[in-house]
Amino acid sequence: MASEVDICNLALARLGDNATVASIDPPEGSAQAEHCARFYPIARDSMLEMHAWKFATRRVLLAQLTTDTWNWSFAYAEPTGVLKLLAVLPASAASDADTQEYEAETDGNGAPIILTDQEGASLRYISHVTDTTVFSPLFVDALAWLLASYLAGPVLKGDAGAAMAKACLQSFMLALSNAKTSDANQRKARPEHKPDWIAGR
Repeated sequence: MASEVDICNLALARLGDNATVASIDPPEGSAQAEHCARFYPIARDSMLEMHAWKFATRRVLLAQLTTDTWNWSFAYAEPTGVLKLLAVLPASAASDADTQEYEAETDGNGAPIILTDQEGASLRYISHVTDTTVFSPLFVDALAWLLASYLAGPVLKGDAGAAMAKACLQSFMLALSNAKTSDANQRKARPEHKPDWIAGR
């Protein structure tokens, strides 16, 4: 599996760089490592937010709070590590088809909360994943293209950097499409049961 350094070197290689970065945490001293340390987390988190990746999707029961709920019936604490909310559901929900209305806010202390009318709610969300060993190969490929588009300007500079950034972004869009299609194929929706008398109509 690819490491953070592997992904950074792949991105640099796509820019024609020697791609010999040894560490980005902390940066090992080269300009390339400094750029990677700055842009890699942004590219990774952007990628995570673009799709409900299988390896990053979580489902948990929410902890109810005793705080003002305004025009909602219940308030819940947002779990730690949430990058993007996907669905608020009844605890026994089998799929996102049972998604309830909700609103994400912060309380008076700045803590993120979730407001909804659903009692005993559960949450499906994208987690802030940093462990590269769980990234799929196609996710890594797309992430490296996105990172390359960020690095092109600082590494190549000028018109050449701008042109390369545009080319890398185009390659990223194709790689992202392939990664999302592959990830979606890892799921199979539970078929809706129909009684025989309805199915026979």
